[in-house]
Amino acid sequence: MLADNAATWGIAGLATLGVIARPWNLPEYIWAVTGAGLLIAFGLLPWRDAVAAAGKGTDVYFFLIGMMLLSEVARKEGLFDWLAGQAVRHSRKSASRLFAIVYAVGTLVTIFLSNDATAVVLTPAVYAATRAAKVEPLPYLFVCAFIANAASFVLPISNPANLVLFGARMPTLLEWLRYFLLPSIVAIAATFIVLRFSLRNSLRGGVDDRDNEPTVITRSAAIVAAGIGATAAVLLAASALGLDLGIPTFACGAVVTAIVLLLGRKSPLAIAGDISWSVLPLVAGLFILVEGLNRTGVLPALAEELKRTAALSPHATSWGAGIITAIASNLINNLPMGLIAATTTHAAQVSHHITGAVLIGVDLGPNLSVTGSLATILWLIALRREGEHVGALRFLQLGILVMPPALVLSLLALSLTTP
Repeated sequence: MLADNAATWGIAGLATLGVIARPWNLPEYIWAVTGAGLLIAFGLLPWRDAVAAAGKGTDVYFFLIGMMLLSEVARKEGLFDWLAGQAVRHSRKSASRLFAIVYAVGTLVTIFLSNDATAVVLTPAVYAATRAAKVEPLPYLFVCAFIANAASFVLPISNPANLVLFGARMPTLLEWLRYFLLPSIVAIAATFIVLRFSLRNSLRGGVDDRDNEPTVITRSAAIVAAGIGATAAVLLAASALGLDLGIPTFACGAVVTAIVLLLGRKSPLAIAGDISWSVLPLVAGLFILVEGLNRTGVLPALAEELKRTAALSPHATSWGAGIITAIASNLINNLPMGLIAATTTHAAQVSHHITGAVLIGVDLGPNLSVTGSLATILWLIALRREGEHVGALRFLQLGILVMPPALVLSLLALSLTTP
């Protein structure tokens, strides 16, 4: 049993390392799927349990497909180019003002559509804006990655991990805002200040808007924009009713895509061919790896330890749990970390305050590394499609400046909102 447990953790660790480092430039999903396959091949996880574990991600799969449909049809119909033009025009030739506009839009998209939507939907629009403005794209693209995590706990729908963590113990919307509104404001503000200061040298130039003549949004692009707005409303309603978000998101994406294709008499093959389907096996592989870890018996032991320390010192436990979770999310990605944390906190029956600290760690901690969150991985995939590349070291150099102060200040704000 001990040897099996060691093998399980070794395979999971190597698979995670592969996702992070991408040896030989192989895609992330190859390593996650290979790790999952090795668990099954060596008898460490029965294949039926692996299938069941992958099935737990069904809601996430539908959510991602819906968002990727919206993103791809928006790109093809020119919505991103139109939005880019609006952003450049309102920047009034100021790179600093353009940076603030991108940050504000990214905050709103994350709050009302989720952090994954920011990575999938906003990143191509921001890249288009930087092309129109003739500025270095990376400072503005970094905004998409960092705000996707920093603003991801304003509302329950801002990050699917929020729903996973609280589960049946989900606070009402008013209770949620009482717990997380102040920590979220602090995280968003702190991230902006540090990010803006860290990138100040890249934002000293102006914005070229000579070729950016005012354009009228096309009918198809307007339909997509309305569809994205409707999707936000549907997700808010679904969250308020305690419903899963995957099917509503998929339905919205499919309906908007179908309307645009029918009106334009276009084939769906072009849309389907450009969607990054590889993210689905990546997520499935991560779910299977977590199930393998769960079978080692370590998680029940963690739950017992968490329950014991929470009874002795709840305040210190909340700080420790938030910081440890934040760091661990960068080691194994916050999607599996969220599943692990949900299992542990539910079994330990800890207070909302401790669960809230864990949630902040899961949501905000991934701003440290490129593979800390699924949103950041989706961001990397979107960047590669545009021909941009960000290495793990480059992101870490910025993340180590941005994440720690935002995390500490958010945990401090959380401690002020609860007795």
